[in-house]
Amino acid sequence: MPDEPVVVAARRTPIGTRSRAFAELRAEQLAGPVIQAALVDAEAATGSTLTVADVVLGNCMGPGGNPARVAALAAGLGVGVPGATVDRQCGSGLAAVLDAVAAIRAGDDRPRIAGGVESASTAPTRSVDGVPYDRAPFAPAGWPDPDMVRAAENLARADAITRERQDAHAARSHQRARAARDTGRFDAELVPLADVHSDDSTGVAEPLLTRLRPLFPGGTVTAGTSTRISDGAAAVVVVPNRLRGRAAGLVVRGHAIVGCDPALPGIGAAPAVLAALASAGVEVGDVAAVEIVEAFAAQSLAVLDRIGLEDDDPRVCADGGALALGHPWGASGAVSMVRLFSRLVRSGAPAGTIGVAGASVGGGMGVAAVVEVLR
Repeated sequence: MPDEPVVVAARRTPIGTRSRAFAELRAEQLAGPVIQAALVDAEAATGSTLTVADVVLGNCMGPGGNPARVAALAAGLGVGVPGATVDRQCGSGLAAVLDAVAAIRAGDDRPRIAGGVESASTAPTRSVDGVPYDRAPFAPAGWPDPDMVRAAENLARADAITRERQDAHAARSHQRARAARDTGRFDAELVPLADVHSDDSTGVAEPLLTRLRPLFPGGTVTAGTSTRISDGAAAVVVVPNRLRGRAAGLVVRGHAIVGCDPALPGIGAAPAVLAALASAGVEVGDVAAVEIVEAFAAQSLAVLDRIGLEDDDPRVCADGGALALGHPWGASGAVSMVRLFSRLVRSGAPAGTIGVAGASVGGGMGVAAVVEVLR
């Protein structure tokens, strides 16, 4: 596989709740150190100096001005390294990684850095005719365009996902994240920023979950089963196989970007994962590690139901997911790739081990990738 792109390094920041740990850090201040750290790791792993062809980052809420290029300059990569910013909302970071992989596969076999960044704390206020708004439309006039909380509630009702299942799923995410943090399983992937040294995890104590009121009358979705709006960044280094040297890594065996009903955008990861598995020629049972962006417990459970996985499957977000760690929109898909790198490459999983990352996207889309360990 002389031209096969391989992820040889993966880093991320801790994830901070909006207006808390990273309240003063702009997007490039989050992404720059992560880009630097990932490149240092990649050069150490491959045993060579890498000339970066491009930096591709997902970002949703601004500040505009091509954050990927700004972050590349902030990282000290030099004026000759360009940047491109991708907006597929919550799937942006994963889509950026797939763009970097596609560029190398297309014949430009130079290394690339890809990932995502979101600084919800410093995102600019947007307005139309002087009236501020929280987000741009995900669909045109005449189409369903629910906000994500309402969409999660609608999905819970459509799929009869109970409050009890959602509470249990959120509690499990917090328990797994706490165990991973306390045993140091995050340490090698984290790039400390400011005065934060570990994830802002376990934001809701599990005993409190059942006491929280639903966000809608008669509903089942609560603040405890919804992820927190967050700040954070993640980046991976993708190199052609000829530059891999002896470095272990992840190769993308299949991927998919799909559309779904914008009225129920939370299910998007399910058809994307199934399509990615089909393109890779593997079954769900072949997969050792799954990372689904947990925007809401109801949404995550609906996806797991559709791809044939149990609520408590130990392969799914084994160290906790976005419900515990937080959800920096444009970075979350890339965080999933970093987590797969840690769970499969850093952990010593044998060559051929399969992992899956997926995200549902506002407006009715899904993004997924199937990766395989190379050694």
